[in-house]
Amino acid sequence: MTDETTKNGPDAAAEEAAADAAANVENETAAEPDPIELLKAENAELRDRYLRLAADMDNLRRRTEREVKDAKSYSAAGFARDMLAVSDNLRRALDAIPEEARAGADAGLTTLIEGVEMTERSMLTTLERHGVRKLEPVGQKFDPNFHQAMFEVPNPDVPNNTVVQVVQAGYSIGERVLRPAMVGVAKGGPKIVEAETNSVFDQKDA
Repeated sequence: MTDETTKNGPDAAAEEAAADAAANVENETAAEPDPIELLKAENAELRDRYLRLAADMDNLRRRTEREVKDAKSYSAAGFARDMLAVSDNLRRALDAIPEEARAGADAGLTTLIEGVEMTERSMLTTLERHGVRKLEPVGQKFDPNFHQAMFEVPNPDVPNNTVVQVVQAGYSIGERVLRPAMVGVAKGGPKIVEAETNSVFDQKDA
């Protein structure tokens, strides 16, 4: 029997089948991913999701703390603004009394005036205890965030845009303006920026 007959016989067919099976096993083995690599990828994905969730929770916590703080600080803003209107009316009532009438007032009128003044002071003290602070803008540079200019006062001796008079007091609550101060500002004096620039140059020259 020749070699060709041997190769074409049943044994040859069995060998080819075994070789095909081995090739299929190798292909399947090569196609399957490494379990360790799968675990590493899954671990990295879970870690990324955990970090994102932790960051979201931290942002939520900070935002909630800020909102709670703002609610505590500014929840009374509307009520405080209304109380300022009442305080303004008390002050107008006091200012409407002429000095002559004050000087010659009888005991009843004097008691009434003192009672209104005490009420005004008590109201402002209570508002201050709840975070409402009176603005003191005289002598400061005009700031549109805190002041409302009502008129200009010609004064060459005062830097331009300096607040020189308060028509109506302004108030703030926390870091926010509750009511801007109505003010008069100086006009005609040197500009504040120029004065600061010149002083810097003078110091360098010195």
